[in-house]
Amino acid sequence: MKKNIGLKDKYLRIALAVILIIMWAFKVIAGNLALVLLSVSAILIVTSLVNFCPLYWPFGLTTRRKLEV
Repeated sequence: MKKNIGLKDKYLRIALAVILIIMWAFKVIAGNLALVLLSVSAILIVTSLVNFCPLYWPFGLTTRRKLEV
């Protein structure tokens, strides 16, 4: 599994996931929408931790720069 998520993308995914979790904690979102968005936030966190996005892979996309190791 080749890494395809750069640092900016990684931080953006984590920030979005944290915002969604905070919205759920303060009851801004609830019900089925909350379940869907919490699932999305979990996926965002996992993909940022492993530095791999399965949606980028089939299209050959990457947000990593050549200098990132």
